[in-house]
Amino acid sequence: MATTLDLLVLPTYNKNTLGVNDASTYASAPASASLVVTPPGFDAVTLSFTASELNVFDSEDLEISDAGETLVALPDGVYKMVYSIIPEAADAITKYVMRIEQIQEKFDAAFMKLDMMECDGAIKTQSKIDLMSIYFFIQGAVSAANNCAITESNKLYTSANNMLTYFIRNNCGCTGVNYL
Repeated sequence: MATTLDLLVLPTYNKNTLGVNDASTYASAPASASLVVTPPGFDAVTLSFTASELNVFDSEDLEISDAGETLVALPDGVYKMVYSIIPEAADAITKYVMRIEQIQEKFDAAFMKLDMMECDGAIKTQSKIDLMSIYFFIQGAVSAANNCAITESNKLYTSANNMLTYFIRNNCGCTGVNYL
């Protein structure tokens, strides 16, 4: 059996953590593994990586916040990951992944607000259509990143974020306080 490297980025449902699982198959156990992660807007950082396990990283690990400081939310955007093992460093793989935890939280808040509002049917229907359009843009950004179309991914993400901000600012006119 030949060594085949693969990574899975798993949702942690937490803005402060990034979960990376080793989905590789190994001819023999690697002596050591290395993961180089480049978060959007930050320099690349080399992380120790435990092969065949789920590895969870936070802002301190990714050098976004200093050691001992309060952990901060990891930025949304395209993360570049280069995984290699020793002694087979030539077999390194590169993956691009669009992280969307912050925009997903923003989307969820808008969605929940919509569900709790009492609007007339036509306005509420249009709001649902608007949210579905935003959702498709978010998923398009993820798909583009998964296919190494980084520029397109960033454009789709920015459009989704702008649409979502506009939606939140100009909701259907309901106050959302009907249940207080």
